[in-house]
Amino acid sequence: MAKYKCKICGYIFDEDNIEEGLNIPAGIKFEDLPSSFKCPKCKMSKAMFEKI
Repeated sequence: MAKYKCKICGYIFDEDNIEEGLNIPAGIKFEDLPSSFKCPKCKMSKAMFEKI
């Protein structure tokens, strides 16, 4: 699975290792996250992430 990096703060969203406390089901793909998803570190929108 893939990893996505916030272009603002550098936070890494790893589809294989979703952090506890994000209330996101294990195994979800980044593109399947709701459009309301925000970076847990800097609160920027999902659009600010790039695949790495």
